[in-house]
Amino acid sequence: MGIHKYFQSLSDLEGIYRCPGVFKYQEHSVASHSFKVATIAQFLATIEERDGQSVNWKKVYERAINHDYSELFTGDIKTPVKYALPKLRELLSQVEGSMTKEFLDNQFPPEFRQCYEERLKEGKDDSIEGKILAVADKIDLLYEAYGEIEKGNPEPLFLQIYKEALESIIKFRELASVHYFLTVILREMIEEESLSQTSIETITLRLLHDLTKN
Repeated sequence: MGIHKYFQSLSDLEGIYRCPGVFKYQEHSVASHSFKVATIAQFLATIEERDGQSVNWKKVYERAINHDYSELFTGDIKTPVKYALPKLRELLSQVEGSMTKEFLDNQFPPEFRQCYEERLKEGKDDSIEGKILAVADKIDLLYEAYGEIEKGNPEPLFLQIYKEALESIIKFRELASVHYFLTVILREMIEEESLSQTSIETITLRLLHDLTKN
């Protein structure tokens, strides 16, 4: 029993690849995804704070860097499968939570268990920190799909993932950080001269057009 197993498990996250079973030009591990989400969340939180929101930075970083640790026990599950039914997503969350708690009970010294149960639990909720995490997670997913489409990957799944990720981001459009992403960053993306995939531009502009009507 000890923290050694926890530290050792961090390397295991480097070997768990996202979106398994589909051809990809570039693999993304759960470990690299967690770092990118934390970096994106940092920027989103900066926008929110500048807009007058009170942001708990400790929660932002803890939730972002730890949000997918439970995939150490379950592996990554394809996004369309994971979100096919709300009940399925709920059951998967319960399994991940149970296995994480079992790991903590078996490996962590008692004096650290409670704080790590808090850190490793599902961090997406109605708090500003939870919303920032949800958006940052989807932004990185969108960029992973975008990268494959830009490279010419013929797998239609990546267009579906891009579309679903963008739709999820738009649901948080009341956030100043999401408004900035949609009006500045996303438009920079689709206006890049190197972008030859018009399907991305079509999907993006249609969703943004629908947003302005609602």
